[in-house]
Amino acid sequence: MTALPLTAFPAGPGQQTLRTHREGPVLRIELNTPEDGNTVTDALLDDLLAVLQDQDPAVRVLVLAGSGDDFCLGGDRGEFGRHLADDPTGGGIRRSGTKARRVCDALTGNPAVTIARVHGKVIGAGMALALACDLRVGAEDATFRLPELALGLPTAWGGLLPRLINEVGAARVRELVLTGRAFTAAEAQSLSILQKVVPAQELDAAVAAWARPIVRRPPAALRVTKTLLNSLSAASRLADVSALDAELMAAVVAEAHHARGGY
Repeated sequence: MTALPLTAFPAGPGQQTLRTHREGPVLRIELNTPEDGNTVTDALLDDLLAVLQDQDPAVRVLVLAGSGDDFCLGGDRGEFGRHLADDPTGGGIRRSGTKARRVCDALTGNPAVTIARVHGKVIGAGMALALACDLRVGAEDATFRLPELALGLPTAWGGLLPRLINEVGAARVRELVLTGRAFTAAEAQSLSILQKVVPAQELDAAVAAWARPIVRRPPAALRVTKTLLNSLSAASRLADVSALDAELMAAVVAEAHHARGGY
């Protein structure tokens, strides 16, 4: 396969939020704001949507990774505050939440098989992005956390909660959400948040080991099988109210903002 050059997708003058690399049927998307731990901002969501919506149909495997020390430190609380300053009713937060849902749905419903390659800290929205992928491999020293409740926020971002309950089970998710405790890659694997754990230096080899057989599968059979797996998984979720994530987040944050006199 012939490697294609890296392409940057700027969020604004002088800023890059993503890097992509295409090698034959494999597309790698890398969150690329390591200076802030690849925090999820509206700019990053816009860039992810642009790449996913413009994806070449010949792509058979999509790898989502992060640059720097961490995969993703979650959502940008500072941006929440700016949204509320601009619109105290929470309109900006609702728009951001809608983008988050669209990005996660675009990963889950992607015609390619999506692989999350995670390392370092995987927090909040970062876990949602990883869980939206079909396959997830993590470095053995990776750590995970859902801190939203401690921050005064609902666990309502990108359809995270129903996906988590579907993969992990309600009882275990309840404990992770209510305590907000950190947990290891080994525990994440035991919970099916990760399907594979390897030493950090072996992450790319693990991704390649999954990608090699997938790209050899007949395209039509691969697409139909992925659609069946997604449909059967969705059918097991009796009540998925994640379409309300953006409204719930906006309502809770706006109420907290008014109560505290600022976010």
